[in-house]
Amino acid sequence: MKAIKYLLVGLFFGIVLTKCEAVSWYRIYEMFQFQSFHMYGIIMVAILTGIVGLQIIKRKEVKDIKGNPIVIQDKEKGSVRYWIGGLIFGLGWAMVGACPGPIFILIGAGFMSVGLILFGAVLGTFLYGVIKDKLPH
Repeated sequence: MKAIKYLLVGLFFGIVLTKCEAVSWYRIYEMFQFQSFHMYGIIMVAILTGIVGLQIIKRKEVKDIKGNPIVIQDKEKGSVRYWIGGLIFGLGWAMVGACPGPIFILIGAGFMSVGLILFGAVLGTFLYGVIKDKLPH
């Protein structure tokens, strides 16, 4: 029953992303063609929201669902791995027209062919888990 509030927030988030057309393949295509500011504006709002949210979590010592304090570890300074990871993520996003969050929204909206994209995302995550110890971290 504790998880219901998180399900409701997820549902609300899905509705907002759908209504602002952030899950639209056409909007994503426009973004990667530098034809529209629409998606860049949404991304900037998300970044600002994340910054504010992290500051609230750090300063108010917010606890997780189980009552444990949320600890945010410092990231390593700029590194090649972040550039490579971002490049792979961006290429995947450009090729399929959806980043991981909207995959679930699109399936929920009835676009069942996106299930193939979800399968690829899960497979890629699994394969990373298999080889991550062999990668330079």
